[in-house]
Amino acid sequence: MLYKTQSLAALKSAKRKVVWQPPDSTAYSKQIWAPELHFIDGKWYFYFAADDGKNENHRMYVLENASPDPTEGEWKLIGKISDKTDKWAIDGTVFKHKNEWYMLWSGWEGDKNGQQDIYIAKMKNPWTIESDRVRISSPVYEWERHGTLNDPDNPQHVAVNEGPQLLRNGNKMFIVYSASGCWTDRYGLGLLTFTGNDNLLDSSSWKKSTRPVFSTSKQNKVFAPGHNSFFKSPDGREDWILYHANSEPGQGCGRLRAPRAQRFRWNRDGSPNFGEPVQAGKQLLVPSERSAIKKNTVAVKNNKG
Repeated sequence: MLYKTQSLAALKSAKRKVVWQPPDSTAYSKQIWAPELHFIDGKWYFYFAADDGKNENHRMYVLENASPDPTEGEWKLIGKISDKTDKWAIDGTVFKHKNEWYMLWSGWEGDKNGQQDIYIAKMKNPWTIESDRVRISSPVYEWERHGTLNDPDNPQHVAVNEGPQLLRNGNKMFIVYSASGCWTDRYGLGLLTFTGNDNLLDSSSWKKSTRPVFSTSKQNKVFAPGHNSFFKSPDGREDWILYHANSEPGQGCGRLRAPRAQRFRWNRDGSPNFGEPVQAGKQLLVPSERSAIKKNTVAVKNNKG
């Protein structure tokens, strides 16, 4: 489903439309996760993860639409997008760097659950990965390793790195990702900083922060903030983070989560400073549309969405 609005503050009343539904009994009919919309070379692309009802079969897929308006035209399934290992994969996102396209995602090293890592690969086109995958992050710190699968037949500890998103600040490049199980209150954001020159596929060029950069605020009653993205204000002067979180502990990663947005700033070294998650109901200035500060405000909503 796509929501279309001139203002993020009006998302609740935004025009919405189901643009694609999977056919029954396919490898991508169920558990559709983390859809991402991108505009590449004059066409729209939807990246998503799905399976046939069995989590171990989760893979990434891509849809294409040539219409100028993504809520119009026809969305066509191009197919599965995978590196040659074809392992479990979710949370795909793409970005362009020095005229080359890359894909980031969360995946398994092997064929069994237990740990999710962050991978990167170079792309040939919007639906084809052409290089080997390179693992650039694994859950090695205590704050990345909270989560146990509640399967009575196979209780299993799971360590998670997922939901990678690229973030730039001038010539600096970062990857912000989600860590620990989304069903725990310890779900939060970690940071990778690119310290190399041109080779993004060199895992040693990505340095991980030892602490989370955005996490649960009991004081503000914001729990398990994560799986984020970023956007600029209309005038390009402000940076905003969009994420989902719960308003009570123990609510897991289901329908009780709500989308939230707040402005963030930059540290002196050029790294992002997200501060604390804002409490639901707090009045915020809307993203700036011009240099003068607008007086309009928007409340961080606590409703489902």
